[in-house]
Amino acid sequence: MPEYIQESDFIMVEEGFVAKDLMEQIINDVSQTDDRDAFFVADLGDVVRKHLRFLKALPRVKPFYAVKCNSSRGVVQILAEVGAGFDCASKTEIEMVQGIGVQPERIIYANPCKQISQIKFAAKHGVTMMTFDNEVELSKVSRNHPKARMVLRIATDDSKSSARLSVKFGAPLKACRHLLEMAKDLNVDVIGVSFHVGSGCSDPKAFAQSIADARLVFEMASEFGHKMHLLDIGGGFPGTEDSKIRFEEIAAVINPALDLYFPEGSAVEIIAEPGRYYVASAFALAVNIIAKKEVLLEQSGSEDEDHCSNKTIMYYVNDGVYGSFNCIFFDHAHPKPILHKKPFPDQPVYSSSLWGPTCDGLDRIAEHIQLPEQYVGDWLLFDNMGAYTVAASSTFNGFQQSQIHYAMPRAAWEAVHLLHQGLPQTEESETLCTPMSCGWEISDTMCFAPVFAQTGMI
Repeated sequence: MPEYIQESDFIMVEEGFVAKDLMEQIINDVSQTDDRDAFFVADLGDVVRKHLRFLKALPRVKPFYAVKCNSSRGVVQILAEVGAGFDCASKTEIEMVQGIGVQPERIIYANPCKQISQIKFAAKHGVTMMTFDNEVELSKVSRNHPKARMVLRIATDDSKSSARLSVKFGAPLKACRHLLEMAKDLNVDVIGVSFHVGSGCSDPKAFAQSIADARLVFEMASEFGHKMHLLDIGGGFPGTEDSKIRFEEIAAVINPALDLYFPEGSAVEIIAEPGRYYVASAFALAVNIIAKKEVLLEQSGSEDEDHCSNKTIMYYVNDGVYGSFNCIFFDHAHPKPILHKKPFPDQPVYSSSLWGPTCDGLDRIAEHIQLPEQYVGDWLLFDNMGAYTVAASSTFNGFQQSQIHYAMPRAAWEAVHLLHQGLPQTEESETLCTPMSCGWEISDTMCFAPVFAQTGMI
């Protein structure tokens, strides 16, 4: 039995399950009561499959999950089980992952601008790998964490990303030489380079250019006696299948760039900081309609030439932008509702808007959407709600955060057991996976392809 997560922490389901199946069961149960609270269903099997997919597509890269994307305990636990590292940005995130048994060597404190008390906390708890991009940070670390192993974060061209990060973090190339020289003078150990091309990156060439830039910084570092051995290629990987670009397309650009600038045998460890990639598609949200209001078009002063209806409908649901839909403001998301009840043929539709439960006029989820008429007590479902939803949810106005129901397909649970135990290479597994037959080999002594073979995940 894995050390961190127990079977009682989730609902075991058979292979072929989809989140909507469990949602239906929960909706049927709660609909017998008045407590029809909004809730998530999280498919942890989807997270496990994403992990194995990552190892296949980027065999030289070790994932360090970006906790800020979704810090729900089930996600962090299952990723700890399968051997991922963790990208933490604060004392609280470090406490969380260490609280479930993650060793400090599996943590990178990837916040380039840190509070002094939190630098001291990292030092006290053995977290030594952390990022910086400026002189002041170097001085702070040299005084408060002498054993720190620093990673220089460089700026990137993130103009093709939906959430640009280089406006806040990253040293331009022209500043790197000075920072490396200063680190030498302060006796600070600089072990590598990191970058982030921005969230929702739609141009994989940004990774290739950033890897090339990192190579230049490695060469600068050698001039000052820094022995760099780490490259952190950050995040920006898509987490849903309807993204503009597929994860494998990005990997197809990253792999040759790594082989060119950091070839195997160069003694450089390569890590990444995927966040939404792991969790976006794993979470689905169900909300309940708690109120509605019909607005006559002549009353609102609006004209609707496309529809014969003379009304619009405002629906109020029990989660909103101060809760799980904060992704609308913070992550440029445009959630689209899925009707729980199948509409009748030729049922008329009305111009509708969705509103959260708080008393704030900003709490609007969607507007100008065409829906058949819904009623108080009906449910609306939302897919792909795992990234930057749970993590920034608040209890504004006293409304509680939506509960998460974790589901685990049996085959994925068996894969977790095998990954956790460290599946040895045997004659049988060698016939299932060799370096020439598939891309699953992780090291000379470990191969995860048999995980699929033994659990039916291939």
